[in-house]
Amino acid sequence: MRRPRLRLHGRSTGWRAGVNLRPMTKTEPKRDTWLAVKRGLRLTCPACGKGRIMAGYLRQAEGCSNCGERTGDIRADDGPAWATILLVGHLISPFFFVFANPDASAGFVPFLVIATIVIVATMLLLPRMKGLFVGLIWASRAGETGPV
Repeated sequence: MRRPRLRLHGRSTGWRAGVNLRPMTKTEPKRDTWLAVKRGLRLTCPACGKGRIMAGYLRQAEGCSNCGERTGDIRADDGPAWATILLVGHLISPFFFVFANPDASAGFVPFLVIATIVIVATMLLLPRMKGLFVGLIWASRAGETGPV
């Protein structure tokens, strides 16, 4: 049995047409993804680059104090934690080979050094990764709903 074709604004979209199609009547300005990522890494508003995106260590501000752009409802979920683990793991793994020693009693000091580096790197990177993800989500307009 053949599936019916959908037609939106005179264009044939086939049976794979998405549910979340936006109407073509409203043109929205394109947001610069790389600029939003850079601003997110600096923990500033992805729209203006001046206001703070975070109200605490990992708590997002409801909106920008400078331009009023609402970023508090953007949910980054587990993306920042995943990216932080990925980065810290790749940065720290060479130290395991440097400090590798067959003597078990000599492993305590290298363990303390590596554990300290992991904790400090994680504490520094986690908020920046959250800012990066919030900037990416803001730039892609993911989660925004328009009139259907």
